[in-house]
Amino acid sequence: MSALAPRDSIAVIGAGAMGAGIAQVAAQAGHPVRLYDNRAGAAEAGIDGVRRQLEKRVAKGKMAQAEVDAIVARMSPAATLAELADSRLVVEAIVENLAVKRQLFAELEALCGPDTLLASNTSSLSITSIAAGLERPERVAGLHFFNPAPVMTLVEVISGLATAAEVAETLYATAAAWGKVPVHASSTPGFIVNRVARPFYAEGLRLLQEGAAAPATLDALLRQAGGFRMGPFELMDLIGHDVNYAVTRSVFDAYYGDTRFEPSLVQLALVEAGHLGRKSGQGFYDYRDGATSVAPDFAPRAEAALPTLVAEGQLGVIAPLVARAEAAGLAVVHRESLSGQARLRLGDLTLALSDGRCAAERARDEGLEALVLFDLCLDYGEASAIALAASPGAGAEARELAAALFQRLGLAVAWLTDTPGLAVLRTVAMLANEAADAVLQGVCSARDGDLAMQAGVNYPRGPLAWADALGLAFVHRTLTHLQQSYGEERYRPSFLLRRKALAEESFHV
Repeated sequence: MSALAPRDSIAVIGAGAMGAGIAQVAAQAGHPVRLYDNRAGAAEAGIDGVRRQLEKRVAKGKMAQAEVDAIVARMSPAATLAELADSRLVVEAIVENLAVKRQLFAELEALCGPDTLLASNTSSLSITSIAAGLERPERVAGLHFFNPAPVMTLVEVISGLATAAEVAETLYATAAAWGKVPVHASSTPGFIVNRVARPFYAEGLRLLQEGAAAPATLDALLRQAGGFRMGPFELMDLIGHDVNYAVTRSVFDAYYGDTRFEPSLVQLALVEAGHLGRKSGQGFYDYRDGATSVAPDFAPRAEAALPTLVAEGQLGVIAPLVARAEAAGLAVVHRESLSGQARLRLGDLTLALSDGRCAAERARDEGLEALVLFDLCLDYGEASAIALAASPGAGAEARELAAALFQRLGLAVAWLTDTPGLAVLRTVAMLANEAADAVLQGVCSARDGDLAMQAGVNYPRGPLAWADALGLAFVHRTLTHLQQSYGEERYRPSFLLRRKALAEESFHV
């Protein structure tokens, strides 16, 4: 389907930050735009706010004043809903209240012509429910922008049960013409991003609750080892714990209490205390005037002399780590392994990438005395930090040796308690698992699932592409070990992930 033409009039209802931002996006694409809000003067204020934001770009030399004037000239306030009747597309961006939205769409259906497309910017409500009761629910879809709309590139195009395919395709093409990255999703709780992202927060909160490490350390590991823009705790502080907790609770309730989405008592306590993050001055971190920043708890410099590093088996994803050791001038010997498992040895000490078991269990299963597990990194050749955990048989000398190895490679070392999957691996495995289930349930394609997480929340890699790179059998094994360790359905592997792992397939050809 073709995108709406620039001459087609666009209407936006709701002149708050999101509504005004959507109106700006449409006006920048050349459309005449009407902005309506039932609060007196709000539409005018919204347009004026757009002008002020754009003129900041002029002051920085990033836009011409004439361009700003042309964009704002295409935007006009509407005094009544009736003035939107001839719009080709109406985008609703009002309060997240189902009854209020239903009433609005019923009024719009009565006012607008049969060819007008009706879209909701809802982030959490069912498009099917919003459209229920209309005479033509097939012309209603979700058009979910991310805040701030002029900056964030992702737009989720949501199809309800009755949404016509041509409506969704037209909105998809229009979003692309507006310079956005559109993805298709079905109307299920959380759509793509708010569903698939839940483990990013949940695993951090679980690790904190279990005493694995402090927030500053876990945040540093997700950034410096995992490649994420922000760690889970600083991101929750930025979003606001009231908002983040409410979304988690909404998804949890919508899925009838599925433990994969279970809210955290740690975050609830922050909400109850009014420690909502940056906007309240306190969250996991203190943002008040005079507060000191909290540094990650990295191990002090180890000075142990390193014996020859023995690299055994098919190194796979950790090959860049061994290459890094060689580049650092360490003595490295490569050996075959009867089991094929990738292991590193420093004398009697064995080091291995975590597979979802705690070090104590894996040392017992594999007949090892001194075992240190290391965490996943997005790129072992570029990472600047890494998490380690030791088995009970790895004493102070073995731990010193392990720390010295990674520090000589330029990696800051964080010792976690002996927790299954450490920090980055379990987070990535759970993100991939949730994305796989979304694909299995027809919420989105593997391509759109990965694209949404990269464009919507700046993940360094799509979760399913990351799982492909690690090997689906490895990711499935990690999840199985996590489930066995905790005995919880929360970590159950997606059937689609299991099926593809068994068939030696991948999500992306």
